[in-house]
Amino acid sequence: MSKTYLFAGASSAMAEKTAAILQNEGHKVIGISTKEKAFPYDEFYQLDNYNSSLFPTINKAIDGLVYFPGTINLKPFNRLTAKDFIIDYEINTLGAALCVQSYFNQLKQSPGSSIVLISSVAVQSGMPFHTSISMAKGALEGLTKSLAAELAPNMRVNAIAPSLTHTPLADRFINTPEKMEASQKRNPLKKVGTPEELAEAIVFLLSEKSSWITGQILAVDGGMGTLKLN
Repeated sequence: MSKTYLFAGASSAMAEKTAAILQNEGHKVIGISTKEKAFPYDEFYQLDNYNSSLFPTINKAIDGLVYFPGTINLKPFNRLTAKDFIIDYEINTLGAALCVQSYFNQLKQSPGSSIVLISSVAVQSGMPFHTSISMAKGALEGLTKSLAAELAPNMRVNAIAPSLTHTPLADRFINTPEKMEASQKRNPLKKVGTPEELAEAIVFLLSEKSSWITGQILAVDGGMGTLKLN
């Protein structure tokens, strides 16, 4: 049975890989982005930002929603400004809450709809220079669990928490052989993740295969958040 999914942050590599899998399975994917359309979504809408309530109107049932927008703003704590904290919070957390609010009625129209948010391994691990993004993603994990409790049993809400992944957003951390090797060595599985690996996890959480899973933060990080091998 064909389903309809809505992706905010649809221009990200992770979103495009996830959409490709779902479309190959016969589903429809609607994309929303602050950037111009690049991937062949079934429908596409461009907006100015994610921290307002001016999301495009969609008059149909939505079976699943994924909020992809994120930031990687790594700085020493004493160099972070109030603006840094606000931007990270608005993009990662407030935008997610407003997006779900905007399409709440459409999600209610689909029995067993699923919401997936994107957190970070840095929330649980405690990493230097991650203060601002960890704060924002920590709030996102709180949103995930609170929404899951409030919306059960009619909607499921989960998040994935990736480690460093080979995407344009993370390019400056792995854009030389030396940086890539250093990042791989830090990971228990000795690799940097791929958008395809994250996409498979998201598809699982959207699907009925995860019908008894809600309120969870799924680590997709090569063991980075829990394993210490040295």
